[in-house]
Amino acid sequence: MPKKLDWTEAQDTKIKRMRAEGATWDGIAEALQFTRWTVIERGRRIGARPPPPGFTPPPEDPNRDALPAGHKRSWDALVRGSCLEGAPYPATVD
Repeated sequence: MPKKLDWTEAQDTKIKRMRAEGATWDGIAEALQFTRWTVIERGRRIGARPPPPGFTPPPEDPNRDALPAGHKRSWDALVRGSCLEGAPYPATVD
């Protein structure tokens, strides 16, 4: 019998958010490091729905504050296509 997964509120929120933004089940599974079918089943149980047809997300606010150093979005954009792709941001210890 497979081991029972204990889903967290953060994981559920991420599934719902990514699905609402139009992410595929494959993309969500990769982000959470679970199998595609595990994520699909959890998404169905928590009511994660895809966006309606023709939905376009609102543009990002150009006046938002800068992202902090090492933020996943900015770090991934910086290292995409390099030998550091997929590596975590190197944290400095004082």
